[in-house]
Amino acid sequence: MKDEAIFNLKVFKDRRVQLRKNQTEPEKKLWRGIRSSQLGVKFRRQHGIGNYIVDFYCSELSFVVELDGNSHFSEQALMYDQSRDHYFNQLGLKVVRFTNKEVMNNYEGVIVTLLGMIKNQPPPSLPLRRGRSKD
Repeated sequence: MKDEAIFNLKVFKDRRVQLRKNQTEPEKKLWRGIRSSQLGVKFRRQHGIGNYIVDFYCSELSFVVELDGNSHFSEQALMYDQSRDHYFNQLGLKVVRFTNKEVMNNYEGVIVTLLGMIKNQPPPSLPLRRGRSKD
């Protein structure tokens, strides 16, 4: 990504700060495991890309991690998320989505999936692109 003008636009700075201060429990839990280059790469939280703010972003790998709570499962929300993902993909960014429930109930599996993606290897039993279900 060479066009730095799309990252962390000033117009969204207050919103990014607010989101960092009010993280959900799944965001807090995942952040504790990926901050400070614990997985070998640096992640940023609540990072602005264009008109969007992503949950976590790794610039080294052009990689976005999104956590989906219950509000992401309506038809309208699914379409919105697809539009976001398409925008990120057009920029050459990889996107992986986990549900909040996955982070809270299968934290180790989430970390293994992320490590596999970082090392460009699929994890033993989890797909690279997570399916979207409430369970």
